[in-house]
Amino acid sequence: MTDRFTISPTKLNGLLVVKRKPLIDSRGFFERLLGSDAPEPLSQFQPVQVNRTLTQRIGIVRGMHWQFAPHGDTKLISCLRGEVFDVAVDLRRGSPTFLQWHAEVLSDGNHMAMFIPAGFAHGFQTLSENCEMLYFHSAGFAPGHEGGAHALDPRIAISWPKAISELSARDAGHPFLPKDFPGLDP
Repeated sequence: MTDRFTISPTKLNGLLVVKRKPLIDSRGFFERLLGSDAPEPLSQFQPVQVNRTLTQRIGIVRGMHWQFAPHGDTKLISCLRGEVFDVAVDLRRGSPTFLQWHAEVLSDGNHMAMFIPAGFAHGFQTLSENCEMLYFHSAGFAPGHEGGAHALDPRIAISWPKAISELSARDAGHPFLPKDFPGLDP
């Protein structure tokens, strides 16, 4: 039943916003997150790793992360509890939207997700307490092949909706992208 999803493109080629259509009754709701009956590219997406995070306080940023080829991964990101400002940055070498970003508010109430192709950096900022995120990845974590840019990198210039209250030591240590950053091979 492809009517369980609405998929909308963004200004960044390949980056999609997925709106799930839950079946609601007096008990609550049921919704499909993935399935072979979903519209493309969701129907072709084959996750090999699923991660879950809980971020307890407002204003925390996790990101901006990626994996280098050949370990680059496509992601489907959903917020199961709370509300986040979810951001994807196009880092694909030669892309006409190189270093541009797109964000969506994902929440437990809006049933939305971001479908993020390989070659993008990803991160989010919590807009409420106790935000629980679910990440589906097309490739497993590859130690030594991960990359990151500082959340306040001026070349990317993300307009975070809140002052950043906290970054992990790892995320705070990510450098700004160098001027000669060539981009990623997806």
